[in-house]
Amino acid sequence: MQTNLDPYLTKQLRCVVLVEEKLEFFLVYEELLIKWNKVHNLLSKASLSHILTHHFLDSLSILPYIKGDYVLDVGCGTGVVAITAAQLGARVTASDLTPELVTRARENSAISGFDIDFQIADVEQLPYENDKFDFVLSQFGHMFAPRAELAVAEMLRVLKPGGVIAFSTWPPELLTGRLFILTGKYGSPPPAGVSSPVDWGKVEVIRERLGAKVKHISFHRAQYGNPAMSPSHMRILLEKYIGPVTAVVKRLEEDNPDKLTLFRSEVDVLLGEYFENNTVIQSYLMTRGIKL
Repeated sequence: MQTNLDPYLTKQLRCVVLVEEKLEFFLVYEELLIKWNKVHNLLSKASLSHILTHHFLDSLSILPYIKGDYVLDVGCGTGVVAITAAQLGARVTASDLTPELVTRARENSAISGFDIDFQIADVEQLPYENDKFDFVLSQFGHMFAPRAELAVAEMLRVLKPGGVIAFSTWPPELLTGRLFILTGKYGSPPPAGVSSPVDWGKVEVIRERLGAKVKHISFHRAQYGNPAMSPSHMRILLEKYIGPVTAVVKRLEEDNPDKLTLFRSEVDVLLGEYFENNTVIQSYLMTRGIKL
């Protein structure tokens, strides 16, 4: 059917339709972009963790020997170390105190096609028999146990004589250790008798805690670049994904917004010291020893 619309009106209508189509396109594009950014952040985080884990196992001379051995991943989080060890042929058990992380670890393991025994467990009271594992590993996990002496005693209890204990921790003088200290300044003070996670980044403290039950203790330092567009961009990621930072932000949002602004400013300054070429440089300490 033909219509006798004014040519000018027809042109205007076409412009409206075109604008609406473009607007709809950009709205859809923006939604897809947001979804992709979320996926990309997760994939980048998983890929980075996987690289760190391989470096951890390789630097501590674990990679060539892990196949067929019994491995325990303590404070396993989402299961990156456990799954990597399974990929290398190890028989893996893993534990974490946080149920949500264990659920994620089980999902990741199922996606990867590995049968890993994930359990909700406290490193201060591990549900495993004595002398069970050839390797007891922890990548930034066991260091959060409030009673360090109990944690290391349990890790050594379940390790076979001649077995390897190995872990990664954050030194107090470098970025993540300093971030924990800064977060502690703005957060609630820990209960009496609770050890600080950053103490696990001190060589002399590690030697003391491992004591006479471990021989051939060795240390390695390494670093990696965490992708970020700016220090404040990295801080936003920390607020979303790092528990202690998230807790401080949530508390200050409710109780003291001005203090929250100051906290964020201090975090940005700290991150700026380690920001290079769109990455935030994070350094860590790796420890390896053999149980007597």
